[in-house]
Order: sequence, then C-alpha cells, then structure tokens
Amino acid sequence: MGTHVNMMRNHQIKKAIIPAAGMGTRFLPATKASPKEMLPLLDKPVIQYVVEEAVASGITEIIIVTGRGKRAIEDHFDVSFELEEMLKRAGKNDKAKEMRKISELADFCYIRQKEALGLGHAILCAKNLIGDEPFAVLLGDDVMDSRYPALRQMAEIYRRTLSPIIGVQQIPRSESSHYGMVQTKRLEETLYEISDLVEKPLPADAPSDLAVIGRYILVPEIFDILESLSPGKNNEIQLTDGLRKLAHQEAMYGVLLEGTRFDTGDKLGFLKATVEFGLKNQEWGTAFRQYLKELLY
Repeated sequence: MGTHVNMMRNHQIKKAIIPAAGMGTRFLPATKASPKEMLPLLDKPVIQYVVEEAVASGITEIIIVTGRGKRAIEDHFDVSFELEEMLKRAGKNDKAKEMRKISELADFCYIRQKEALGLGHAILCAKNLIGDEPFAVLLGDDVMDSRYPALRQMAEIYRRTLSPIIGVQQIPRSESSHYGMVQTKRLEETLYEISDLVEKPLPADAPSDLAVIGRYILVPEIFDILESLSPGKNNEIQLTDGLRKLAHQEAMYGVLLEGTRFDTGDKLGFLKATVEFGLKNQEWGTAFRQYLKELLY
C-alpha cells in the first residue's frame, strides 16, 4: 500500500482542522445568536465531543475555522478565571478543575472564513497554519460514538500507508443523495482503496453503499488542488471535487469506521444523539430509560 511519493511524509498526525463557520440555519432561531456547534448535547457542547475525539487520537494542535458570530466557541476553549474562582469559593473544586481541563485539551488557533464558500474553501483558509504536514479534518457537527476513537482508527491506517484516508460508513443506497459516496476495492475487512468519489448521487448512480462521513486525514498536496478548482455547486469550492483529483494522483484509502455517527446539524440526528448519550449517562441514564419506557407504553 502507498507509493514512493509518500515516504518523506510525517508518520504522526498532530494538527487538525475543525470547520465551524456554517450558519446553522436548520436550527434557527436557536442559532440566531449562538453557534450550532455550541448546542448542548447533554452537558457539553457538540464541538467539545469532536475536540475530545481528536485529542484522544493524538492531535495536539486544533485549528477551528470560524465565521461571524462564532465567538462563543473561542470563549469555551479559553480559560475562565472568574468562573473557576467562583466554583472554588463555592467548594466545587472538581468542577473548577473540569473547566480548566477544557482549555488545556490542546493548543487552539482560530481563523476566519469570511465568506461561506464551501468546505474546500474552509480547509484552504488554514493552509498557512498547516504548512507541509499531513493533517486531520473533523466536521464540527459530526459526533462519533465509538469504543475506539474514530480518528484514531484512521490514524493507524495512515501510519501504514502515508496516504490520504477517508472515514466511511455503510448506508442504505436509498439515502445516497445525502452523502458523498466512494467507489472502492476492498483490501481488508475494514480497509478499502478509493478510486473515485461522487457527491450526493441518486441511488441508481451510487458507486457503492459506502458514504463519506465527517472524518478525513489529508496531505498538503490537497491545498494546490483546492486552489486550482473552479467553484462547483452553490458557487462553492467542494472538498469532494478536490479529493477526486487527489485520488487520481495517488493512493487513497477508506476506513470503515466502527461506531455510530450522529449528524447533530440535523434536528433528527441531534435528537437521536441526545437520547442515546442520555441512556448511556452513568448518573441518570437508568432513570431516563425508565421515563422513556413509561412514555412509550
């Protein structure tokens, strides 16, 4: 697997981009003044789950691509001395330590995407901060619930191949028009070689039942490709178009991820995540389960 082109690449993925500049129109009016990434999933904002997955996968530097009205994300991952002191005075030292731990998860950097010109453009915004290193991309509203961090599953394959890696999951073909779909050749139980990608095809045109989800490990060559692309659908720079070109230049692999993916940018997906995470909660999951039983029966 992989080619001689890749031999000089770093084996470790230390940087990650989290695009978080979207307007969150599906959740209006809740997102009129609050970023969709800050919507609470139980007692943590959605984006914190994504950051924690990245950190658990070896990421030490996180670049969050934001837009207008996203200041709350920066504040959340910053130190809040006043809050910590208030908690300490109230005797809540454990909670104060928990708040400090959020700001120490990683080194955070923020860059603005001044116009909503697509996911490919959002990644381009971080080019100068990435440099010539391989890097991860995690979508800020895609939450993965898995025993083994999803990005870590991909990073292990990257270390073997030194090639671009895309996280995929099986979906019913009837839902293909909602996803980027991949054309693949199976190499191992959970590993595929990707030869092409198609953005939101009709079920009859889908090349497989494997859908791209919001996890990527990319290489610096993607930046030149994205810069050369003409705007596609909605006048945006589409990441899928860039990945297609990259797949034709070098080996690219798909990892069938273990775990459940929740699209928390979708109302139904957000509700499903809330219920499933609620049922797993050690403190009140049992009471919540009993409530649901009574509600249903």
